Formats: sequence, structure tokens, C-alpha cells
Amino acid sequence: MKKRTILLAMISGLLFVSCSDDGNKQMPTPKIEVYEVVEQAVPIIDEFVGSVAGQKDIAIRARAIGFLEGIHFEEGRKVKKGKLLYTIESQQYESESAAMQSKLAEAKTNLAYTKSDLARIRPLAENNAVSQSDLDAAIAKYDAAKASVKAATANLRAANILLGYTKVRAPISGIIGKTKAKVGDFVGQSPNPVILNVISSIDSILVDFYLRESYYLKIFREYILNPDFERPNKNIKNLELVLVDGSIFKHKGYVKFIDREVDPTTGAILVQAIFPNPEKILRPGQFAKIRATVNVVENGILIPQRCVMEMQGIHSVFVVTSENKIESREVKTGSKVGASWLINKGLKAGEKIVYEGLQKVRTGMTVEPVSRK
Repeated sequence: MKKRTILLAMISGLLFVSCSDDGNKQMPTPKIEVYEVVEQAVPIIDEFVGSVAGQKDIAIRARAIGFLEGIHFEEGRKVKKGKLLYTIESQQYESESAAMQSKLAEAKTNLAYTKSDLARIRPLAENNAVSQSDLDAAIAKYDAAKASVKAATANLRAANILLGYTKVRAPISGIIGKTKAKVGDFVGQSPNPVILNVISSIDSILVDFYLRESYYLKIFREYILNPDFERPNKNIKNLELVLVDGSIFKHKGYVKFIDREVDPTTGAILVQAIFPNPEKILRPGQFAKIRATVNVVENGILIPQRCVMEMQGIHSVFVVTSENKIESREVKTGSKVGASWLINKGLKAGEKIVYEGLQKVRTGMTVEPVSRK
């Protein structure tokens, strides 16, 4: 009996100690990294894919027909306005020019003869030594001779112009491309090369991009409703150019013009921007993105995208209340700005949302918030 009493006492003691230990042990409050919501001016930036062209891209055409005799430039190099680029065989044009020169000389000789004849007949007609018809005939011959000289002069000018086409010169200063014809090619008549090359002026470059019709209407309404809205202005350079390697072109540009019509096949309207290109890094044919600030949201709320959960089109965040408890809250998202969401509804400045460990928390849970650094 005594042994049984001692055993019961020992068991009771162990139970007491166990219950005491469980009462003293408490699960530690988890530390959760949070993001504090702030209000700020949020620029809304849109990007548009564009193609680069030279400020002037001039096609060099063969206006004379014949065999190409000479190429007088280095491909891909700078050329100055007026530099000789190509020579085309000129024999037929030289002979035509010489023939027109001969006809002009003949016309001038005839003019001199008729002028002398008129000078001789006019006094005689005044003294009635010759008939009036003889005087009229002399005047007509003189007038015809003057017209012949004028026509011969025009024909000679035209022949010399054609002869000049055999020497193809640079119409502008710029970078010349690869030649489309070689020495010995027959040029100036399809299907043989008519366009011999292209010269591009790239001190400034043009970037063509397109706006959807709905987007264009939105911008146009901004013009109507807000008379202070910034119009295209070369003094306001607010466009950035994002190159294919992700780098930002260091010179900003501006909208040069908006086309007169919406393309009915694509439902888009052409917009052309211009950027300075003093280093000549940009070349025609490149692709780039135009980045433009289309609006600024005053007192906007931006939160990291990683804070937002989405389920069946509904966005929500975990909010840490003033009692440090977790609360799930639906939010209305707007535009994406970089790696953040613009929140249109559901949050206000000063609130804290869970930034790290969304899978570890649940509604009603008590946490120890740690501000994100």
C-alpha cells in the first residue's frame, strides 16, 4: 500500500511539472518584412516600338542610260555634297551636245543674215524703193531666225543636261552605302540598276512609330480638354530612346509630326520623332523603343508587384493592422510602372503590407513587422 502511494505521488509530480512547462512555453511571434505605403507623384510611361531612319535618306539614281565607267567613293564613308560618285559612258551624249552646238551656230548665222537683210530693206521700203511685201517678208524671216536661235539654245541646254547626268554627284552630305551597281553594268533602265546607292544624313535621326486608334483618340481628347497640354515642340525634348541592348540613348527627342490619316489596314496612325545624333551611333534600319511620359498621377500609390496576389482576376494584398495582425484586402490595380503596380483603390498612405513571406502568413495571424530597408 505504501509503495502504491509513493508511485501515485511520483506520477502526480511528473504531470504537474509537464503542465507547468507547457504553460511557460509560447510560440515566438514571427518577424515579417513589410513595405510601408507612401503617396508620390507617379509618371505613367508608355513604350512604342519604332524604326530608325536618317533625317534625309536620298536615293542616288542613274538618270542617264549607259554602261557604268567609274566609281569614285568608298562605301560606308562620309561624302560631301557635290562629290563625284559615278561616271556613265558619255559618248552618245557628247555627240548629241556637239550636234546641238552646231545647230545653234547655224541658227545664229541665219539670224545675222536676216538681221542684215532687214536693215538693208527697211530704208528702201521707207523710200518706196521696194514693196511693203518685201519688207514684211524680211521681218518674218528675221523673227523666224530669232525663234530658231532660241529653240537651238534650249536644245543645246537639254543636251548638256543629259550629258551632265553621266557624272553622278552627291546631292547632300552624309554617309553613303553599298553600291548597287559595279563598273561595266548597264544602268539607268529597268531591269538594270536605276538606284545606284543611298546617302543618309544622320546628324539627326528620325524614329517612326505607331499609335493605336483608341490611344490616339485618348491623346487627342487631352488636347481638347486641356489647352495647356504640351503640344509637339522641338524645345520640349521629353522622349527617350531605348536601344536593342536595353541601354538608354543619352540624347532626348521630341515629336516632329503626326500623320494626316489612320491606316485602315492596321488601325494605327504614324508618329515621327526626331533625336540628335552627334556621335553618329544610330543608323537607318535600327529598331528601338520610344519611351514617353504620357501622364503624371499626383498622390499616386506604388507598391512592388511581389506584394500583390492574383486569383481569378482579383488582386489582393496582406495588410498588417495597427494591432500587428494580418488582414487580406482586395485592391484595384492600375498601370504597371517598372517592377511596381499603381494602386487605384484599396490602400492609403502609412499602411503596411507584407513584402516578404506571403506564403507564411494567414488572415488573423499576429506578426512582428520589420520595415523593408
